[in-house]
Amino acid sequence: MRVPVSTKHMGLFECLSSRTRVEIIELLGYGPKNIGELADILNVSSSIITRHISILQEAAIVSTESLPGKRGLQKICSLAANEITLVFKKEAQVKNCHTISIPVGQYTAYDVLPACGLASLDGFIGICDDPRYFSDPEHVNAALLWFQTGWVEYRIPSFILTPQPIHAIEISLEICSEFPIYKEDWPSDIHFYINDILLGVWTSPGDFGDKKGVYTPDWWRTGTQYGLLKTIRITSQGTMLDGVPLSDVTVDRLPIQRGKDLYFKIAVPKDSRNPGGVNIFGKGFGNYDQDIEVRVEY
Repeated sequence: MRVPVSTKHMGLFECLSSRTRVEIIELLGYGPKNIGELADILNVSSSIITRHISILQEAAIVSTESLPGKRGLQKICSLAANEITLVFKKEAQVKNCHTISIPVGQYTAYDVLPACGLASLDGFIGICDDPRYFSDPEHVNAALLWFQTGWVEYRIPSFILTPQPIHAIEISLEICSEFPIYKEDWPSDIHFYINDILLGVWTSPGDFGDKKGVYTPDWWRTGTQYGLLKTIRITSQGTMLDGVPLSDVTVDRLPIQRGKDLYFKIAVPKDSRNPGGVNIFGKGFGNYDQDIEVRVEY
């Protein structure tokens, strides 16, 4: 999650000014806990913990879920955000831009190898570990897809009609490694391309299934539950991932033609040092209720 440093986000900054709330975040980093467990560990009352959790929820840092316990319902607390990037430098004012949300199932080309599969909000699409089902017409309804090695490619339509140069391209998506069921410490070198130009490689630390994804459907009970939200931004200065330099590929180096679509590819090559697969989450799965979000500034 990228957060510009401004007075508009004082609620977030004030939320992190409390030692108790920071301790709660630290504890939840090891896994979900209920209100009573947090109160016992921090040696404060449950009512105080409840107030702190409410503030953390308002800042979109913590999510809660009421589940049956030994003495009625218990409130289970989990981290809703895995990381926050603070943006200090003001970017140049954008005169024009267009945004588009691309469902993860609406890829236009693929070449994948098992373990692989597709899932909609209602169930599996076809048979798991059979790449042929990536050609099933139902693939457009996928809200989660995964594969061990290979690639999927998305077509980003160009709506720029005037002969203005593109200043920046930003792509945001939820993603992680792929391991049968799940494995928290399973690195994977995930490659990102635009128009077949390698933007850079991000090594996902694992395949996350230790707790239920905030938006993951109830029918999906085991296996991968959520990923990490990553934001790729290509400007005239280079390519950044979550505000950190990823490569020296600038927007000027991309073979972009006015009126021509862009092609965004996500790949895990067989010859990668860590060919640990990939899960791509869409709206209705994982911890972020979004598809692949694209912003083109010009």
